[in-house]
Parts: sequence; C-alpha cells; structure tokens
Amino acid sequence: MNDIAESYVKLVLALGQRDPGYVDAYYGPPQWKSEVERSTPELAGISRTAADLISEIASQPPSSDEMDSLRAQYLSRQLQALEARVDILQGKKMSFDEESQALYDAVAPTHPDSYFQTVLDKLDKELPGKGSLAQRYEDFRKSFIIPPDRLDAVYTAAIAECRSRTKQHIDLPQGENFRVEYVTDKPWSAYNWYQGNYQSLIQVNTELPISIDRAIDLACHEGYPGHHVYNTLLEEHLVNERGWKEFSVYPLFSPQSLIAEGSANYGIHVAFPGDERVIYEKTKLFPIAGIDPSRADRYYRVQGLVDQLSYAGNEAARRYLNGEIDASQAAQWLTRYALSDPKRAEQRVRFFDTYRSYVINYNLGKDLVRKYIESRGGTTANPDKRWDEFEKLLSSPRLPSGLKVH
Repeated sequence: MNDIAESYVKLVLALGQRDPGYVDAYYGPPQWKSEVERSTPELAGISRTAADLISEIASQPPSSDEMDSLRAQYLSRQLQALEARVDILQGKKMSFDEESQALYDAVAPTHPDSYFQTVLDKLDKELPGKGSLAQRYEDFRKSFIIPPDRLDAVYTAAIAECRSRTKQHIDLPQGENFRVEYVTDKPWSAYNWYQGNYQSLIQVNTELPISIDRAIDLACHEGYPGHHVYNTLLEEHLVNERGWKEFSVYPLFSPQSLIAEGSANYGIHVAFPGDERVIYEKTKLFPIAGIDPSRADRYYRVQGLVDQLSYAGNEAARRYLNGEIDASQAAQWLTRYALSDPKRAEQRVRFFDTYRSYVINYNLGKDLVRKYIESRGGTTANPDKRWDEFEKLLSSPRLPSGLKVH
C-alpha cells in the first residue's frame, strides 16, 4: 500500500501543476515534487493512472485492522474525487449535487425559500424597525465590529484561549505553532496554509469589517482545535508514526475537505460548550475590543437565529452553479435570505466562482461530524468523551460517507 500511496501523492502533485489551488498543502519528500515538475503529465494521463491505482487498491486482500481498512477506502475515494476533478477540468458538466458527491463524498439537503423565511420572521420580531430586515441586521451588527486598531489584540487573546482549552485535552507535539497575517482582496474570510513540521500560516482577510463573534470562530476554525490541530495530528500520527505519506499532501477538492471543514466548525462547540463562549467573550473579548459587554446576550440571541440560515449559502451556490440564477441574482438572494450585506454577498459569490460546491463542507460537514461524535457518546453531557472522539477523528483517515449515522 505504501507504493500506491507514493503514486497517489505524485498524482495529486501532477494535477496541481494543471489546476492551481488544487494542492492546499504538501510537506512530503521534496524529490517527489521535483520529479513531478519535470514530467508534467497531461490530464488524460493523470486520469488513467488514477483508474489504475483504484483497481490496484481493489485487488489488495482485505485487512482485519480497522485503520488499514480505512486507509484503503480513503485512498480509493480520494482517487475517485481526483478523477472527477480531472473530468470537470476537461469540460464535463455536473449539477451542484453531482459535483459535491463526486468531489466531497456527500450531498447537502435542499431547502425551499420558506425554510429560511421562517427564521427571518423570527429575526424580524427580534430586530423591529424601519427598512429591510437585512439593513436592520447590518445596522445592529455595526456596533459589534472590532475596531481595526484592536483587531490583533482581540485575535491574540482568542487564539491563546482556544489553544489553552485544546491543550487541556489533546497532547500536541513539541514546537507546534502558527503565525497570523492580515490580508485583503481574497474570496475567503480566513485561510490556514499548513507548512508541515507542525507549523501553519493563518491569513485573515480584513477587507470587510469583522464582528466580535468572528474572533473565536476563526481562532478555533483555523487554529485550535481546527485546521492547525487537524493537520498537526495527521502529520504526527499518520505520516510520522505510521509512515503513511499520502497524508503529506492535501488535495483541496476532495473528501478530506469535508472532514477538515466540518471538524473545524464543530471544534468551536467542542472548545466552548454551552454558555462558555458567551461568558468568555463578555468578560474578555468585548472589553479588549471596546464593545459594551452588557449587549452580548442580545447579540448572541440574534446570532443564534442567524446561524440557522447557514444553509442559505448552499442554496444560493446550488442555484447559481446550476445556471438557475446569475451572479447578481445570487448576491441579491444572499442579501435577502442569508442577511449578507451587499459587499459580503458579492464576496460570497466570488467564493462560489472559485470553490463551487465546496460550500457544503462547512455546514453539512459540521452536522455530520457532530452527529458522528454524539453517536459515539461524545455529547454535551460528556465533554471528555467528546474531546476523545474528536481527537480520534482528527487522527484517522475516515471518509464523509463513514460519518453517516444509520
């Protein structure tokens, strides 16, 4: 299987030569990358090699070891996603749901407009006044924006708290760390670029105003116990301890992304269960940001309702990418049903253009991870078990289809 893994890594790197952005991270042997850069295979050849590797995996005798079985399933499904990505690059048309199934091993539920309208009606009562609900919500949020000159202090505090909470439950390797950069003109709000050797670069997009709740969101999602911890544990336990080199490369458009994004979003609730997040932010982050903490309870009551609109982004992307609406209509739909301000809605549509059906990985991924961990006893009432199951998931080659609870 190690030979197959090496071929898989080189194939991912080869596709990355043809598809900028496909390889999100690589920290394997430098000579493998140099070898691929010298060969530059064509897309058709990449697809044929992937098919051959899938057949080779299928011909391997089954293993009685769970981790070895998961490894074989992982490699096969990742290669299938690679084939699908090649097909897309060669012009194959897929619907939003067909693409998400092919690339991410999952399909998000479909919700009618009325599903979101029910939530909007509750928000309308919570935010009375004149003007559209989207404008009233935007006006409400403005007083919870982190001032630019306090942004770094707020993030530094949030990261320290997320790291402290994570390290109480997960033993991280010596020397793990990440650094933060503030950037603009990106289609995303933040990004973790894993560097290998337990190091990450986290970039935060400051092009649009950042509200106080996003500090913990991004610190957890991109850092602890999110992407940084996920990649660190994979490197420590699978690459270094087991010698599974396939985890030294991360193809973005693959089932691995649903696990990565879903666990990163669910990790926020693992690190801050129940009311702990609101209590911490009221007592620590609100004062650092210079925001009145007495308004925190109402803010999070409103945000709790807004969170119920998370699947609105999926619906906008599905309709847009299926050709049912254009970019302008998608932005308008997001403004109405996701309560995005116009600039943020336009940024979101740019994200659809770049990452397409990738959007399902955040909300559907979070729901699948949550249900999977809870089904194994990792409930709110048993936080230690929840941390234990969370760490096991982050250290294993499990696929999205393997998270489904029957």
